[in-house]
Amino acid sequence: MGSRFPSHQLSNGLYVSGRPEQPKERTPTMSSTAMPYTGGDIKKSGELGKMFDIPMDGSKSRKSGQLTSAPSRTGSFGGAATHSGPITANSAARAGYTTSGPASSGMVGSASMKKSNSGPLNKHGEPMKKSSGPQSGGVTRQNSGPIPVLPTTGLITSGPISSGPLNSSGAPRKVSGPLDSMGSIKTHSSSVAHNPAVTTLTQDDEYSFRRNFPKPIFWSVILIFVMGFIAGGFILGAVHNPILLIVVIILFGSVAGLFIWNSCWGRRAITGFISRYPDAELRTAKNGQYVKVSGVVTCGNVPLESSFRRVPRCVYTSTSLYEYRGWDSKPANSTHRRFTWGLRSSERHVVDFYISDFQSGLRALVKTGYGARVTPYVDDSVLIDVNPENKDMSPEFLRWLAERNLSSDDRVMQLKEGYIKEGSTVSVMGVVQRNDNVLMIVPPPEPLTTGCQWAQCIFPASLEGIVLRCEDTSKIDVIPV
Repeated sequence: MGSRFPSHQLSNGLYVSGRPEQPKERTPTMSSTAMPYTGGDIKKSGELGKMFDIPMDGSKSRKSGQLTSAPSRTGSFGGAATHSGPITANSAARAGYTTSGPASSGMVGSASMKKSNSGPLNKHGEPMKKSSGPQSGGVTRQNSGPIPVLPTTGLITSGPISSGPLNSSGAPRKVSGPLDSMGSIKTHSSSVAHNPAVTTLTQDDEYSFRRNFPKPIFWSVILIFVMGFIAGGFILGAVHNPILLIVVIILFGSVAGLFIWNSCWGRRAITGFISRYPDAELRTAKNGQYVKVSGVVTCGNVPLESSFRRVPRCVYTSTSLYEYRGWDSKPANSTHRRFTWGLRSSERHVVDFYISDFQSGLRALVKTGYGARVTPYVDDSVLIDVNPENKDMSPEFLRWLAERNLSSDDRVMQLKEGYIKEGSTVSVMGVVQRNDNVLMIVPPPEPLTTGCQWAQCIFPASLEGIVLRCEDTSKIDVIPV
């Protein structure tokens, strides 16, 4: 064919342009030797069992039968178990290898297999696969034996009682779920008593004329009157003149009357002194100035709850149980005298709170928690009067006694409770402290002296720490905040 373009004829007789292609050398193919049929015996598999770290102890696989799916090579090393019976899985996806004949135990991996696994490797540098059950898309090896129990974390979750962490034997431990009323109340009481943010008050923080009056002066007055009675009696017996004895008796009666008067009316005189003390304006108060602030109370981070009536969101709570001791009655405490009321149980707590000043509208933090010195003058209301005839009339009172392991055997008792709840109006006396634009009222370093109130025949008294004054909140409507 005369043409300037080269052409050639194909085997079918067709002429095409171009030069004939040179025959390419064929890449020699590699063939693998067929593995012998083991019949499930690992001893007959030779080096194949060692490749997958299978001990030569004659153990048998858990799977048997014919598999028709190719082992998965994605993410983990497949074909890790020995199987009995012929395997007809397609292994053409293994690059660079062509197999013929039956194969056992899954085919040996290809040279281009990608190792992207993380975790421990066996002695041949291949990832170890440990699973407790079959996985889809691949052949896995199953390990038998007990599953180890995870360590207890202590996490408390919501849900039924059986939920939560496990104990040492693997059984669910009861952590969450409803508690009985007795357990929850005792837990609440113990948590309040051991909370460092809560200040627990004792009887020493309550006003008492005997504790407030100086002991040296008291014993000096007693000594003077003893000497006066001795001298008056001696003169009366010697010269038969009773004048000195009469004067000593009159003076002794007057002093004794003053002591009894102050013991009965001293608390009322102090509350009158607090009410007459002028209110200060927080806006103009200087740092370190002793002030009295009146305003509305707001709870802080740790609100309280009253013990008997369960009044929520309180900043001060007081619940006291008193008993009357007759001639043959049991004493309520070691200092309880006959024919008087004695304190048997007392629960008094106070925490930090906020007060909004009526004068300026500013809000100040009152530091009465964390063991601060506090002197409360909060009116308590009598809730229950109990005697042997009506002791079973109040089941709530009997429950309250049982929670505190107190008996109610034929005793005359009286339960009083007082509290300052959120929204109540109170008066606070303390020292102003400004710290980084935070206005606080803290306890003063020295007690405040009321001085002698001559018009009322009241001796001077000392007010230590922060002074709280609040009337009976059960008779006053609180301001919602």
